[in-house]
Amino acid sequence: MSLSRLRSVLTWLLVMLLLLAVALLGIRIAGLASLPELQLWHRLVPDEPSVAEMEQMDWGTYLAVEQRLFEDLQQQLEKGQSELPGGYNRYARNSPVYSGNLPRDWNRSFVFEPQGELRGVAVLLHGLTDSPYSMRHLARHLSERGILGLVPRMPGHGTVPAGLTAVHWEQWLACVRLAVREARARAPQVPLYLVGYSNGGALALRYSLAALDDPQLAVPQQLVLISPMIGVTRYARYAGLAALPAVLPAFAKSAWMSVLPEFNPFKYNSFPVHAARQSYELTREVRVALEAAAASGRLARLPPVLAFQSLVDSTVSTPAVIDELFARLPSNDSELVIFDINRSHAVEPLMRPGLGNLLEQLLPAVERGYHRTVVGVVPGAAPQVEARRLVAGSQTEQVTPLPVPYPPQLFSLSHVALPFPTDDPLYGSQPSGNEFYGVALGTLAPRGESGVLLMGLSGLQRVTSNPFFDYLLQRIDERLPPLEARKEL
Repeated sequence: MSLSRLRSVLTWLLVMLLLLAVALLGIRIAGLASLPELQLWHRLVPDEPSVAEMEQMDWGTYLAVEQRLFEDLQQQLEKGQSELPGGYNRYARNSPVYSGNLPRDWNRSFVFEPQGELRGVAVLLHGLTDSPYSMRHLARHLSERGILGLVPRMPGHGTVPAGLTAVHWEQWLACVRLAVREARARAPQVPLYLVGYSNGGALALRYSLAALDDPQLAVPQQLVLISPMIGVTRYARYAGLAALPAVLPAFAKSAWMSVLPEFNPFKYNSFPVHAARQSYELTREVRVALEAAAASGRLARLPPVLAFQSLVDSTVSTPAVIDELFARLPSNDSELVIFDINRSHAVEPLMRPGLGNLLEQLLPAVERGYHRTVVGVVPGAAPQVEARRLVAGSQTEQVTPLPVPYPPQLFSLSHVALPFPTDDPLYGSQPSGNEFYGVALGTLAPRGESGVLLMGLSGLQRVTSNPFFDYLLQRIDERLPPLEARKEL
């Protein structure tokens, strides 16, 4: 091909790419009309501490900074609008979901101290758009078993959704290091555990991989990962492009993937594009670190991993948890627990083609270096449930009946359900009457005409609590020091 011909082809390709980019941006801008108007909490960005600042902080300083941040933010919210919209608005003082009206503000960092002898210390890390609330049940359970539970609020969380428009994953990881330093300062001689949910699972894993190289970082004795964010959707990789029109004030909404009313007191409903990009960058960092540790042999020193994952998960990639993480782990007593779909005869015919054999595709019958457990209905005896466990190196399942049936109204668990028991006052399907946080989201079952509600029905249909939560706790307890070793003071 002649040089002039080559130039012509390259010019044509460049023009086509530019036209495609303009068309995609046009589609993106046109779609902004369907988003509600941005509120003050979508524009007001809190001043979170930087990585360098957190490296110099102790826990007490972090809590003091957090307190000032919350106070300043509420003043700015009330000053910025003479009267905040009422109803179910977490930022309005007259709202039933305003944190000041609730039994406790679980948006803040907290510590659960054990009553008896200290047998261990755990740092528990919440997920993206989430708050420390999602770790409260696990932290309390651990404290009842002699494990101090320390739960930090990740920067950008627990305040306003705009907090996630500027924060970076490196700040979250710096916060993890700060929390582990505090855990070790309080309990230098006892076992250290890292518990991570969703984005917190990725952070727990990345910290642990870094600790294999850095003698200044304490290495945990055990990792517990719940719906860990090892891989995310491909869209997150290019999410930053969707926000390009936001450089122009008229298109500020393009910085958001969703803009919704903030009626959840402990989790954002609105989701910025920047947060999706940070989640992708964190998972990429984790995968790179895993590959490097495997290549150098350092992965053999990684502590055992106990992970819980729903077979179907629209937030994180179940195949990535299996192939990117567990397939690389050394034979070190790690275990993957999968919560299967509801395979009862009443539900399975309504499922999408391919889901019926998804479990066999992801976990074929081969020997592995890790234990594998599937929690699902008993074949031919639904809704009875059993746990089918394959010990590493074996092909003979150990079957344990569970005392909880698969709820007939559920066709599967979900990403957001796993860390919450069914009696959780906010997310539980059967909330306890001991606490009330302004709304019982787990009991909502809206039915009516399409287009009436502000948010899509798919979000409200997602199950928000785990009927097998007690089994999850049981499996975690097996990794703790024996209760018999505990001496009450």
